This record gives sequence, structure tokens and C-alpha cells, in this order.
Amino acid sequence: MPRSLRIVIAGGGTGGHVHPALAVLQLLRRDMDVEPLWIGSRDGIERSVANENDIPFREVQTGKLRRYFSLQTPVDALRIPFGTAQSFKILRRFRPDVIFSTGGFVSVPTVISGRLLRIPAITHEQTATVGLATKINARFADVVALSFERSRQQLGRIKAHVIVTGNPVRASLFNGNAAAGRDHFSLPHDLPMLYVTGGALGAQAINLAVRDALPELLRRAVILHQCGPTDANGDLPILESARKDLPVELQSRYAIRERIGTELADVYAAAALVIGRAGAGTVAELAALGKPSLLIPLPGTGGDEQTLNARVLSQAGASVLLPQDQLTAARLIQEIETLLAPGTLETMANAARQIGGTDAAERLASAILELARHKSE
Repeated sequence: MPRSLRIVIAGGGTGGHVHPALAVLQLLRRDMDVEPLWIGSRDGIERSVANENDIPFREVQTGKLRRYFSLQTPVDALRIPFGTAQSFKILRRFRPDVIFSTGGFVSVPTVISGRLLRIPAITHEQTATVGLATKINARFADVVALSFERSRQQLGRIKAHVIVTGNPVRASLFNGNAAAGRDHFSLPHDLPMLYVTGGALGAQAINLAVRDALPELLRRAVILHQCGPTDANGDLPILESARKDLPVELQSRYAIRERIGTELADVYAAAALVIGRAGAGTVAELAALGKPSLLIPLPGTGGDEQTLNARVLSQAGASVLLPQDQLTAARLIQEIETLLAPGTLETMANAARQIGGTDAAERLASAILELARHKSE
């Protein structure tokens, strides 16, 4: 294997495309000399993540190809050739050993350019539904890495080698302290803790259902509620008002935050049950950490991918899937009371561990190094 590696990361737009790349890069940096370059979009979160982790960043144009009619699609389609030309120039100058794509439409021009320049590429799909960007990349990449075996059949006939690696989870999440997770938010230790999260921007449907269910839920549990920033959904003041209306003895059992930061590992360690969306990153974390969950998929995503993600856990007995159109305070109370029955959460946690892998980053790193080794031969 090479002692040093020059690697281009291509992908972004959302945290689901960014965090797996960062997890793999951190692992590679631990074991060898790595010279990375991130190629991404102007407006995605990948730029800030790259800057925070000392990764040089180059911007290219990108466009989204939609499976539905939109007047924006022809405009976006025209951006792809421009992005490909930009990527070609960047790759020819940087001369990487390998390209690691984590998806999003911003990755497509770089993977195509890599094929033109005979640079080996591996593209990784995080969700149970293989996205259109990954399907395009699969025609030009040498290796397609999937998070779930069930996704293989969606690729059709391709020349690329297909492997199943799982979805990388940040190593720091495995080192949480349960007591610290409660103490950080001044939550009591004598009841099970529910962690409610709607993702980075929050989820108003979940926030309001929890608000209406608070008096009942807090008799059985303590709740840490990550509701999303006020400028995204406006729910924080509503939830704070609801907390003030609670009986005094229940107020100390409920903590609300717009965001959860570096304390996330401790929060996961403390949580008896996680209630939230079913993004690819969340599902991977729940499985790897062995956390029972009640998942309410975001409706309307491409291919209904969050529902398919949630089914990976629910069909294994690790989660309960609750469609958003069935979400009410009464239903939420009913489901949580059932899950808090003795032994239920322990059984679900064991089921999550059975399908969750902790070595996805290692598997992807090995595949990347194998491609680099073949190029050097």
C-alpha cells in the first residue's frame, strides 16, 4: 500500500454527503501522509467543513437533474458541462491518485472528468435508495460502494465493481458519556431519556407533536429536544412557552436546544430512545451505536428515500416507523409508552447492533487504497 496518498473528495450539498467523506479522510490521515483536495459547490456545506478541517477546497458549477418537470432543469443541465470542464482542469493540475465521491450532483462533473483523465474513482451511496447522481457516477467510476446490500439491484448493469461497506460514522460518536449527556442539559438521572431531533433545521411536525404530548411524556421520561434554529422554523419560542406552562415538577425534565454540537456523543450515550427523521446519516448512527428509535421520515424526498432508510431499521426490529401523516400527539404518546415497556428498548438495541457496522470507514479506506495501489502498478 502507498505510504502517501493524493486524494480528491467530490461531493456535498448536505451533511449526509459530507460527513462520510470526512470520517474516511480522518481515518486515512491517522495512518498515512495524505494530501487532500475537496471539489464542491459554492453554496453547499462542504466548503465550511473543508475549511474547518484544513482541506483545500475548489468550487465548480453544478446543476440538479430532476426526475420531475421543472423549468430549472434545462438551466441546471447546462451547468454540468461547465462544471466538468472546471473539474477537468483542476484534476489535471492536481493529479490525484484517486477520487472519492460521496454523491450529490456536485460530484458528477469530477467523476466524469476523472474517467477522461484515467484517474480511478470510487463513489459511495449513503441511502437505501440509489440516487440519480450515484447512478450517473456508477457509469464512470471503478468502484461503487453501497451502504445496504438491498440497494445493489437498483444499479442495473454496470461495469464498476460493487461493494457493500455500510455508511461511515464519525469515530467520536462512540466515546460518549451518558452521565455527561444529562448533566450538560441539567436533566435528572432517574428516568429514561428521550432524544428528539429533526436534523440540522429541525422538523416542525415533530416539534409540535412533542409540544402537545409533553405533559404525558414527561411523567414517564426526561426529554432533550433539538428543535432546529428559530430562523428555520420558528418553533423555539413556542416550545419554551410550552415548557413554562408545565407543572413545576415537570419543567426540569425538559430541555430545548436549537442545535446539538460536540456533545452529541454524550447525548447518544444517554438516550434510551431517539425520535426523529430518517436521513442516511441518522440511520447509520443509530445502527452503529445500537440505539432504539421512533422514526418519522420526511415525506416527499426523492424516491421516498427516508422511508426506505427507516425500513432498514424497522424491518429488523430496531425501530418503529411512524409516517408523518399519522403523527399526532396521541399517537406519539401511545407509541412511546409501548416502547418504554420493560425489555422492549433492550431488544430493539440488540437488533440495531446486529445490522449496524462500525467499520464502514475502514472498508472504504481500504477500497480507496486498493485503487491507488493499482494505479501505481
